Amino acid sequence: MTQATARAYPNIALVKYWGKADEALIIPVAGSMSMTLDDYATTTTVRLDDAADALNLNGTELDHTDSATQRVGAFLDIVRGLAQERGLDTAAAHAQVTTVNEGPTAAGMASSASGFAALAQAASAAYGLDLDTRDLSRLARRGSGSACRSVINRFAVWHAGDSDETSYAEEIAAPDLAMIAVTVASGAKKVSSRAGMRATAATSPFYRAWITTTEESLNEMVRACADADFTRIGEITEAHAMRMHAVINACEPPIRYLAPASYQVFDAVAELRANGVEAYATADAGPNVVVISRPEDAEQIAGALGQYAENGEAKVLRPGPGAHVVNADDAADAAGATA
Repeated sequence: MTQATARAYPNIALVKYWGKADEALIIPVAGSMSMTLDDYATTTTVRLDDAADALNLNGTELDHTDSATQRVGAFLDIVRGLAQERGLDTAAAHAQVTTVNEGPTAAGMASSASGFAALAQAASAAYGLDLDTRDLSRLARRGSGSACRSVINRFAVWHAGDSDETSYAEEIAAPDLAMIAVTVASGAKKVSSRAGMRATAATSPFYRAWITTTEESLNEMVRACADADFTRIGEITEAHAMRMHAVINACEPPIRYLAPASYQVFDAVAELRANGVEAYATADAGPNVVVISRPEDAEQIAGALGQYAENGEAKVLRPGPGAHVVNADDAADAAGATA
């Protein structure tokens, strides 16, 4: 019996990923850039045995017909295929997967990114694969596109590429930033990101422009990071988030991920800037808003925005580590934290 435990953290995109050029391989229509967080981790244990694949999510054993179980099973098939290519004895083994999310699940806080990054790291270790960071990023991408970025320390650029080999994430140098998470709704969103992307590609009249402007925004962002230009990083981040939600809102029928409270946070951030506190807001495909700031301003901004959060508190986040193997005690601590 072989097992491994890994931990990974969500990432928040400063230049967003929205749309696939290849559904099967999860190759995006454009590149993206993100910051890996230091909180809201996912801890996943993969234990090989002879039984059928099984998934325990946040303390609940899911039925084999559940979509999450099927998605994990399909990912494990990819891992087993890699093991078979390498002639490993583990190639025929099934797996018991236990995963714990410390942040909200399916609520637009990138739980699928941390989830599949942790699963990729744990499964590759349990099955005996020896993957470098680039190949681990490629593997994580097959589970959830943005998971390829959660493999990476601190700041990551996902190169869109045009094949399985050329679509991966790697670390990029960037000035130190803080993020303030304002969780206005922790429940699962009604339209998954995968379904939302398909609808956007099929029905939004702005979709083609989104692809070209995203590549332009990414190039600008890479330059701003190299120049350590916080103001330009913030401006690109906020503008790109608004463009993403605009292209999604233009679907038929419209898809609205942002809630009234989300717009209140965006307005409050604009007011902070008008009063001399530099901050910029962004939101993934969900209602929750993340604000980027200089590290020295983070606590002040969190204090100002806590009133909009579901629990009355905005959380300060820093750049965090990429996916990594941990020991069994860490897994037990994570399980206890959600009990």
